Amino acid sequence: MSLMKVALAGGGFDDRIFGLDSQLLSDALIVVIAMFCLFLLLSYLLFNPARNLLTKRQERIREQMDTAAREKREGEQFKAEYDEKLKNVDKEAEAILADTRKKALKKENDIIGEAKEEAARVLDRASREVALEKSKMKDEVKQEMISVAAAMAGKIVATSLDGSKQSQLLAETLEEIGDETWLS
Repeated sequence: MSLMKVALAGGGFDDRIFGLDSQLLSDALIVVIAMFCLFLLLSYLLFNPARNLLTKRQERIREQMDTAAREKREGEQFKAEYDEKLKNVDKEAEAILADTRKKALKKENDIIGEAKEEAARVLDRASREVALEKSKMKDEVKQEMISVAAAMAGKIVATSLDGSKQSQLLAETLEEIGDETWLS
């Protein structure tokens, strides 16, 4: 121990280890306490608001990421619905075209049916007109026959012909009128 005293004494520290005295220790303790208080104060004033700011920022980022993920899912859902609608549009267009074709075919059949009915009416009217004209012609032929017969009777009476002459006149008149007219 004396050797240690000698080594310590040789440095001029008056029996102190490494030159530590109570004043130095108390100053060091006060500095440590002051630093701790400063740390607490700075922690309260700076670190806590910074932590709160970072926490809020993390929450905002998390919310934005959740919103982005939700919007992405909704976008994918809308895209799927859109794709489905596109597929259905082709089917709907085909259905509309088929319906239009059916309506056009029905309209065509209606028009053809109306045309056939009109043609039947025209033919029927024409047949009636032909029958009427035929009847008129028969009446005219009968009138002609009556007038020819009257003319012939007038000739017979005027000439008072004998039987052979009357037969000849009758044969000539019948020949003029024609056998077919006389029979109908």
